[in-house]
Amino acid sequence: MMTRRLRPLLCALLALPAATWATVGAAASDAGAEVSICYNYGCASEGRVRVHAASLRRIGARLAAARSAAQERELLAEAVGGLYRVAATQTAVATDRAGNLLDEGADGRMDCIDHSTTTTRLLQLLEARGALRFHRVLEPARRTRLILQHFSAVVEVLSVAERIDRLPPGEALAGCNCTEDGLVIGAAGEGDGDGNGDDRPGQRYVVDSWFVDNGEPAIVLPLAEWLNGGGPNVQ
Repeated sequence: MMTRRLRPLLCALLALPAATWATVGAAASDAGAEVSICYNYGCASEGRVRVHAASLRRIGARLAAARSAAQERELLAEAVGGLYRVAATQTAVATDRAGNLLDEGADGRMDCIDHSTTTTRLLQLLEARGALRFHRVLEPARRTRLILQHFSAVVEVLSVAERIDRLPPGEALAGCNCTEDGLVIGAAGEGDGDGNGDDRPGQRYVVDSWFVDNGEPAIVLPLAEWLNGGGPNVQ
């Protein structure tokens, strides 16, 4: 539970959140980054993809606009799609289509193992660049239905204290909604200011790019819903 004395301090730190985090992302590296992309099912093939610093700064600036965990997930879905479009210019994954049947046999096709592995790496890249302020990246999750298995990347909502721990010294805290009384506390004691408790710390969500064609925003669902079979009806 956030104390009343700490709440005004947090709000006082809310100077220029978007600009601050764009600067942090820009300062992380001016040389871009490389990430390994899996494809052709079961990571049978891998290709190194170069993401230029300018692209990472643009993605970081867009993510910096998030004022809640829910908003950050929406922007993450788009960011993952954008990074897959970059990968499509340097590897064969431009042929990848939603599910496994529409691109069967094509070089560059991706199954859920390819997607869960690659999307986790893309999210880890953004996290390492300081672009994630509301979530941490976890290991991929697996669901089993009858004899079928499916895997997806997963993120987890951070607590307010954990968000503070991620801040560079002297930088502003972005992403809390404040009132005159301080930080708005949700139903679980710490929230994003919406009061509905949906984004309480520890909540987990899948970021599943297997459901969509290459370059489209990933599907984001609560982990529990996904484990129960949630998601678009693709095969």
